[in-house]
Amino acid sequence: MPSVSPNGDRSSVRIVVVGDRGTGKSSLIAAVAAETFRKDVPSVLPPTRLPADYYPDNVPMIIIDTSSSLESRGRLAEELKRADSVVLTYACDQPSTLNRLSSFWLHELRRLEIRAPVIVVGCKLDRRDEEYNLSVEMSPLMQQFREIETCMECSAANMLQIQEVFFFAQKAVLHPTAPLFDQETQTLRPRCMRALKRIFILCDHDMDGALSDDELNEFQVRCFNAPLQPAEIVGVKRVVQEKLPQGVNGLGLTLTGFLFLHALFIEKGRIETTWSVLRQFGYDDELKLRDSYLSIRSKRAPDQSIELTSEAIEFLKGLFSTFDDDKDGVLRNSELEDLFSTAPESPWDETPYKDAVERTPLRGVSLSGFLSEWALMTLLDPAQSIANLIYIGFNCDAASALHINKRRAVDRKMQKTDRNVFQCFVFGPKSAGKSALLMSLLGRPFSENHISTMSEQYVVNVVDQHMGKKTLVLREIPEDGVQKLLSNKESLAACDVAVFIYDSSSEDSFKRASELLRILAREGEETGFCMPCLLIAAKNDLGASSLAMKDSAKLCLDLGIDAPIPISVKERDLNNVFSRIIKAAEHPHLSIPETDIGRSRKRCRKLVNRSLVCLSVGAAVTFVGLAAYRVYAARKNAAS
Repeated sequence: MPSVSPNGDRSSVRIVVVGDRGTGKSSLIAAVAAETFRKDVPSVLPPTRLPADYYPDNVPMIIIDTSSSLESRGRLAEELKRADSVVLTYACDQPSTLNRLSSFWLHELRRLEIRAPVIVVGCKLDRRDEEYNLSVEMSPLMQQFREIETCMECSAANMLQIQEVFFFAQKAVLHPTAPLFDQETQTLRPRCMRALKRIFILCDHDMDGALSDDELNEFQVRCFNAPLQPAEIVGVKRVVQEKLPQGVNGLGLTLTGFLFLHALFIEKGRIETTWSVLRQFGYDDELKLRDSYLSIRSKRAPDQSIELTSEAIEFLKGLFSTFDDDKDGVLRNSELEDLFSTAPESPWDETPYKDAVERTPLRGVSLSGFLSEWALMTLLDPAQSIANLIYIGFNCDAASALHINKRRAVDRKMQKTDRNVFQCFVFGPKSAGKSALLMSLLGRPFSENHISTMSEQYVVNVVDQHMGKKTLVLREIPEDGVQKLLSNKESLAACDVAVFIYDSSSEDSFKRASELLRILAREGEETGFCMPCLLIAAKNDLGASSLAMKDSAKLCLDLGIDAPIPISVKERDLNNVFSRIIKAAEHPHLSIPETDIGRSRKRCRKLVNRSLVCLSVGAAVTFVGLAAYRVYAARKNAAS
């Protein structure tokens, strides 16, 4: 496992100092840079650099001084947008500058959509005479503006807390509080708890639900490169047990105790301890695994798809069984939530995964649906798939979890494919029955309440084939979304097979479907990403239009594809449509529509190839003739 810097591998931290004129911005910067007070300070300093060894985190710091004048507002906004952290100043001897924080400055930062943490700093502390309770006075301000990380006061003239100002400004960047801890409730945030739970499970080698002394020591060495002395381990467990009895049991430190310990670190101002642990186990500032932990081969052709390996599938089957507490062959929502409790969040709570698989009436997921959901995520977002595999305990690398298929162009030449997951694009006019086809793949009953689909949607399920089970992904493309899809010239690369569905009782519906088919066929020929295509005559229970039947037969003949497949979702007469879709995808060289332009180009290519062959043969005959003549001439000369 790679060594990880506790600061998140930042190359520098950029801190911008802002505030009203005369609040001590430039004197504050000059004092920290020179480590002494200077009286002759310019009104605005040039960028000031503090070396990496100035603070313990070993990250260089760039401090930007600013002017609050009206003519400098544009430059100020530019600098704020580049800031990693903001130091917002007021003068301790000028109450009006303190009031301006809430009346102007903090609202201005929000208006500019500045996301950097804010450190509020009172300068010129040596000039204040009256008593002042900083925590009491600043509490309402911090309650109103949660972006404030901390508040403090300093004096450049007396060199009081000058270094601390920029230490906390840097700390807010390298070890931010907000992702880990909710200041209002004084509790760890859910994503932080999930990450720490995963770390606890990884360190609990004997899987007894507690970290023994040896496991605690190994954890300490891994994260901080220093062992704990026996007395220190006893002391840690005593602190936890005094505050939280269930945090320690006869076997060691429990998960509850482990989480409590990190909450305690943060409350005591030692948030860098928790960040060091998280970063050592691969987490970034958003508490997700860094890209370096997800070593996925990035260079692949657009028409290459990715599937899970048999090793990853077997791991998932075992995991399903482990979390299926009642052994009913279904994971309930609570069991799914438990399974993903070590991931930042459940990956299937949002589109396109939320309603993509078959569910029980109580929203449970079968093993087939569980594996289908993983197949869909791997197809659409391999990085997210491998990340979630790692979150839930898959300890191997991406190469052992993911398989990259051959290019579809190669499969077409070989006239076969080894793919087990096929993606089918579903096209058709409005009200043709696209969504009903998708729902029927999931076994859902037909609904008379038609709601027009406004955006793409996916469904996925396992389909039994003669040679075994295959996974079929249906991607519905709304009629209004076709132009947007085709604006990307590689959009059809992911399509293994396309179906064009129309209302068989409507001639207009067929005409629009045929137009879409011709558009897609032409696009496939131009981009090189052609694919098998099928026509589906839906709503067969309404009676087929004779004109649509006649025109569809002519269209199929013209384009060289199979006759339309009649189906009725309402009457559950699907005519083995899903098996036929997969069969078409398994034969990538067949059922590819050919337009007149495509045929002309093919004839031209054949003519050119034949001409080249003839030229090659002619050249070869000429060469052989010349060679024979030279041999003949040589022999004749020798005979003379």
